[in-house]
Amino acid sequence: MSSIRTYEDLEAEEKRLQALLYSHKENIKDSFAAVKEGLNPFKQVLNTFKRLFSRDKSNPMMKVGVDFGVDVLVRRFLLAKAGWFTKIVVPFFVRNYSSYFINEYKKSKLLEKIRGLFKHSAKKANDTTEGMYQPESDLT
Repeated sequence: MSSIRTYEDLEAEEKRLQALLYSHKENIKDSFAAVKEGLNPFKQVLNTFKRLFSRDKSNPMMKVGVDFGVDVLVRRFLLAKAGWFTKIVVPFFVRNYSSYFINEYKKSKLLEKIRGLFKHSAKKANDTTEGMYQPESDLT
Protein backbone atom coordinates (compact mmCIF):
# COMPACT_ATOMS: atom_id res chain seq x y z
CA MET A 1 0.00 0.00 0.00
CA SER A 2 1.39 3.37 -0.93
CA SER A 3 1.10 6.59 0.99
CA ILE A 4 -1.34 8.97 -0.64
CA ARG A 5 -0.64 12.64 0.00
CA THR A 6 -2.18 14.46 -2.94
CA TYR A 7 -5.18 14.15 -5.21
CA GLU A 8 -2.91 13.01 -8.08
CA ASP A 9 -1.56 10.22 -5.86
CA LEU A 10 -5.16 9.17 -5.19
CA GLU A 11 -5.98 9.06 -8.92
CA ALA A 12 -2.81 7.09 -9.68
CA GLU A 13 -3.66 4.59 -6.94
CA GLU A 14 -7.20 4.24 -8.31
CA LYS A 15 -5.85 3.51 -11.80
CA ARG A 16 -3.43 0.95 -10.37
CA LEU A 17 -6.22 -0.78 -8.45
CA GLN A 18 -8.52 -0.74 -11.53
CA ALA A 19 -5.76 -2.39 -13.56
CA LEU A 20 -5.22 -4.97 -10.82
CA LEU A 21 -8.98 -5.66 -10.69
CA TYR A 22 -9.09 -6.11 -14.49
CA SER A 23 -6.12 -8.48 -14.32
CA HIS A 24 -7.84 -10.60 -11.65
CA LYS A 25 -11.08 -10.72 -13.64
CA GLU A 26 -9.19 -11.94 -16.72
CA ASN A 27 -7.45 -14.62 -14.62
CA ILE A 28 -10.83 -15.81 -13.32
CA LYS A 29 -12.26 -15.96 -16.87
CA ASP A 30 -9.24 -17.98 -18.01
CA SER A 31 -9.65 -20.33 -15.05
CA PHE A 32 -13.32 -20.93 -15.86
CA ALA A 33 -12.45 -21.57 -19.51
CA ALA A 34 -9.85 -24.12 -18.42
CA VAL A 35 -12.36 -25.86 -16.13
CA LYS A 36 -14.94 -26.01 -18.93
CA GLU A 37 -12.33 -27.44 -21.28
CA GLY A 38 -11.33 -29.98 -18.64
CA LEU A 39 -14.94 -31.08 -18.14
CA ASN A 40 -15.60 -31.45 -21.87
CA PRO A 41 -14.81 -35.22 -21.95
CA PHE A 42 -17.35 -35.81 -19.15
CA LYS A 43 -19.92 -33.80 -21.06
CA GLN A 44 -19.27 -35.90 -24.16
CA VAL A 45 -19.66 -39.13 -22.19
CA LEU A 46 -22.96 -37.96 -20.71
CA ASN A 47 -24.12 -36.89 -24.16
CA THR A 48 -23.27 -40.33 -25.57
CA PHE A 49 -25.18 -42.07 -22.77
CA LYS A 50 -28.16 -39.80 -23.42
CA ARG A 51 -28.04 -40.79 -27.08
CA LEU A 52 -27.88 -44.49 -26.24
CA PHE A 53 -30.95 -44.42 -24.00
CA SER A 54 -33.21 -41.92 -25.80
CA ARG A 55 -34.25 -41.24 -29.38
CA ASP A 56 -34.36 -38.18 -31.56
CA LYS A 57 -38.02 -37.62 -32.35
CA SER A 58 -37.66 -34.60 -34.62
CA ASN A 59 -38.13 -36.46 -37.91
CA PRO A 60 -40.74 -39.27 -38.00
CA MET A 61 -39.81 -40.40 -41.52
CA MET A 62 -36.20 -40.80 -40.45
CA LYS A 63 -37.40 -42.77 -37.43
CA VAL A 64 -39.27 -45.20 -39.68
CA GLY A 65 -36.26 -45.57 -41.96
CA VAL A 66 -33.87 -46.15 -39.09
CA ASP A 67 -36.25 -48.70 -37.53
CA PHE A 68 -36.56 -50.59 -40.80
CA GLY A 69 -32.83 -50.45 -41.55
CA VAL A 70 -31.81 -51.61 -38.08
CA ASP A 71 -34.42 -54.35 -38.10
CA VAL A 72 -33.29 -55.71 -41.45
CA LEU A 73 -29.54 -55.21 -41.21
CA VAL A 74 -28.77 -55.72 -37.56
CA ARG A 75 -31.46 -58.03 -36.26
CA ARG A 76 -31.97 -60.27 -39.31
CA PHE A 77 -28.47 -60.39 -40.79
CA LEU A 78 -25.82 -59.49 -38.24
CA LEU A 79 -27.53 -61.04 -35.24
CA ALA A 80 -29.24 -63.92 -37.05
CA LYS A 81 -27.61 -66.57 -34.87
CA ALA A 82 -27.51 -64.56 -31.65
CA GLY A 83 -29.65 -65.17 -28.60
CA TRP A 84 -32.98 -63.52 -27.94
CA PHE A 85 -31.56 -61.08 -25.36
CA THR A 86 -28.94 -59.82 -27.80
CA LYS A 87 -31.54 -59.49 -30.55
CA ILE A 88 -33.55 -57.19 -28.28
CA VAL A 89 -30.82 -55.10 -26.60
CA VAL A 90 -28.37 -54.38 -29.43
CA PRO A 91 -30.97 -53.06 -31.92
CA PHE A 92 -32.39 -50.84 -29.15
CA PHE A 93 -29.03 -49.09 -28.66
CA VAL A 94 -28.27 -48.99 -32.39
CA ARG A 95 -31.65 -47.38 -33.17
CA ASN A 96 -31.28 -44.76 -30.47
CA TYR A 97 -27.73 -43.76 -31.31
CA SER A 98 -28.20 -43.85 -35.08
CA SER A 99 -31.24 -41.55 -34.92
CA TYR A 100 -29.05 -38.82 -33.41
CA PHE A 101 -26.09 -39.65 -35.63
CA ILE A 102 -28.06 -39.39 -38.86
CA ASN A 103 -30.00 -36.32 -37.78
CA GLU A 104 -27.08 -34.23 -36.54
CA TYR A 105 -23.91 -35.27 -38.27
CA LYS A 106 -24.66 -36.97 -41.54
CA LYS A 107 -28.01 -35.62 -42.66
CA SER A 108 -26.66 -33.37 -45.37
CA LYS A 109 -23.91 -35.77 -46.45
CA LEU A 110 -26.33 -38.68 -46.49
CA LEU A 111 -28.76 -36.78 -48.69
CA GLU A 112 -25.92 -35.78 -51.02
CA LYS A 113 -24.85 -39.42 -51.35
CA ILE A 114 -28.40 -40.54 -52.13
CA ARG A 115 -28.75 -37.79 -54.75
CA GLY A 116 -25.37 -38.77 -56.16
CA LEU A 117 -26.47 -42.39 -56.50
CA PHE A 118 -29.58 -41.38 -58.40
CA LYS A 119 -27.66 -38.95 -60.61
CA HIS A 120 -25.03 -41.61 -61.25
CA SER A 121 -27.64 -44.22 -62.23
CA ALA A 122 -29.44 -41.71 -64.49
CA LYS A 123 -26.15 -40.76 -66.10
CA LYS A 124 -25.34 -44.44 -66.71
CA ALA A 125 -28.71 -44.98 -68.36
CA ASN A 126 -28.11 -42.00 -70.68
CA ASP A 127 -24.59 -43.18 -71.54
CA THR A 128 -25.78 -46.63 -72.56
CA THR A 129 -28.45 -45.25 -74.89
CA GLU A 130 -25.99 -42.85 -76.55
CA GLY A 131 -23.67 -45.64 -77.65
CA MET A 132 -26.42 -47.75 -79.22
CA TYR A 133 -27.01 -47.84 -82.98
CA GLN A 134 -29.94 -45.70 -83.99
CA PRO A 135 -31.08 -46.10 -87.61
CA GLU A 136 -31.59 -42.96 -89.65
CA SER A 137 -35.05 -42.34 -91.03
CA ASP A 138 -33.82 -40.40 -94.10
CA LEU A 139 -31.91 -42.72 -96.38
CA THR A 140 -30.53 -41.04 -99.49
